[in-house]
Amino acid sequence: MSLLTPSKRPFFADKNKAFWTLQSAGWTGYFVLRTLGGIANNMGLLFIVPTALTTATGYSLTLLMASAYRRLIRQKPIVTWGFSIVLLIFASAMFSSIETWAHATFYRPREMPEGVQFFGAILLDFALLAAWSALYYGINFYLLLEAQSDRVERLESQASTAQLAMLRYQLNPHFLFNTLNSISTLVLLKETQRANTMLSRLSSFLRYTLANEPSGTVTLAQEVETLKLYLDIEKMRFEDRLRANFEVDPAAAEARLPSLLLQPLVENAIKYAVTPMEEGADINVEARVAGNEPERRLIVTVSDTGPGLNDLNARPSYSTGVGLANIRDRLAQAYGADHRFEVQTDREKGFGVLIDIPLQTREQLRDVA
Repeated sequence: MSLLTPSKRPFFADKNKAFWTLQSAGWTGYFVLRTLGGIANNMGLLFIVPTALTTATGYSLTLLMASAYRRLIRQKPIVTWGFSIVLLIFASAMFSSIETWAHATFYRPREMPEGVQFFGAILLDFALLAAWSALYYGINFYLLLEAQSDRVERLESQASTAQLAMLRYQLNPHFLFNTLNSISTLVLLKETQRANTMLSRLSSFLRYTLANEPSGTVTLAQEVETLKLYLDIEKMRFEDRLRANFEVDPAAAEARLPSLLLQPLVENAIKYAVTPMEEGADINVEARVAGNEPERRLIVTVSDTGPGLNDLNARPSYSTGVGLANIRDRLAQAYGADHRFEVQTDREKGFGVLIDIPLQTREQLRDVA
């Protein structure tokens, strides 16, 4: 289902804003709790003043600590933790001294602390600043880990895209070699008109295929149009010996699949079924939708009426070429384990390949994104 409202921006998308929000909220909470605690213990409203001074001290000290931690967090662990502990002890001593002085100034002005008396609150202040430090490091380590995870995911996506593009581009030289070889044959036979027509159709085919992203997807309807362009080229060679039939369920027409996924299957059918047989062969492309929402599947079958696998002399080593291996790799890259690539060896006549992939449409892909 399409999302009608835009997603909220993550809290830590702006790290600087998030830090000031948490810093201000945390010390405001500290001030309120300390003030309420003092009033509850009959310290009077005067208790607000030393508490405000203490809060300002803690706020300022933690800003300086944050500046230092920001540099220490990317150092070696022994440097990070060693300097952090030293800094924490020093800040706690300063915090304790100012807090002790502030309370003595307003409540015991004639008994001002001396020497080690200034560190009377150091344990509580150390615990407070240690908790602040742990929270600071915890959040920032989490953000660093998340950024690294996003970077790895982005690199994996780029690698997968590059792999898909490489596999897609692998088809073009393979196809071009066969087609140009056919054109060369027509030229040698001085069938100039047919050679020119084939070149024109080859140009249309390449223009059509290059318009699509190598790592992208096309609708099944577009893929069928591409196959028809390719078959128009091959019919210049085989004429009536090449007979193509398409049976595409209307519900499957808008299903998306990797571009030029089916072309190697048709190319193999021409090579191993149409070429060796005097009467030629039929090439059938069938597509249908199976299953129910939300797990509908696209089932595509490409078959021919050639010799099949049973006649090894007529159809030698069908599965060792570039085409089938390329399709297996592209399916694995695009769908992982959620696909089926099945060579139909139990056919009475001819050869067939079945592809079973998740049914994806433009709307579904947009919703996922």
